Amino acid sequence: MELEMHMDEYLPLRDVVFNTLRAAILKGELKPGERLMEIALADKLGVSRTPIREAIRKLELEGLVVMAPRKGAKVASITERDLNDVLEVRKGMEVLAISLACQRITKEDLDKLEEIEGRFQAQIEAGNLTELAEIDVEFHDTIYKATNNQRLVQLLNNLREQMYRYRVEYLKDIAVRRTLAEEHRSICEALRAGDETKALDFIRVHIDNQQKAIIRGLNQETDSPQE
Repeated sequence: MELEMHMDEYLPLRDVVFNTLRAAILKGELKPGERLMEIALADKLGVSRTPIREAIRKLELEGLVVMAPRKGAKVASITERDLNDVLEVRKGMEVLAISLACQRITKEDLDKLEEIEGRFQAQIEAGNLTELAEIDVEFHDTIYKATNNQRLVQLLNNLREQMYRYRVEYLKDIAVRRTLAEEHRSICEALRAGDETKALDFIRVHIDNQQKAIIRGLNQETDSPQE
């Protein structure tokens, strides 16, 4: 697994390392349960062990890393409780976003949503999970911006990073990708028609289906034989 570190002249090295590892966990590049070996990570990123150790401590505080006795640090597993908490908050805010977008969305926003939905369709079979997740994020971000409510956009942006891990899990199944694309199309059509009732129904189903798919995947991983 390749880790790419983007240097920032305004950030201390420990923060650059932290951001790199955090992004890798959120995007699923570092898998749940994967051990974080200080020496190996330091070699990959071309840094000493000190910023790696400091980054791991911060990741532990965020709940993205757990320390196992005599085994060191590993990426925290995705739990059903965490998923339910995040999606419960997301559903409430997405419902508000859809309601506001129905009133305020522009033709340019609608055209952009359809263009994004088309790109997602084109990527379904390719199976690049990171790219699919980015397109999914872009689709929802366009709806958020259409609300013209900066406070709501900020709150949803904060939640977006926590959603990354779940999005990648959700998109592993090709059948789920096809369902998601159909749901995106239905949301687009309802927004273009200004049908708030249908749009709200579609977004609730969209998030409920995501929750079911991820829980199904988590249960399958739990039932799989451990190495």
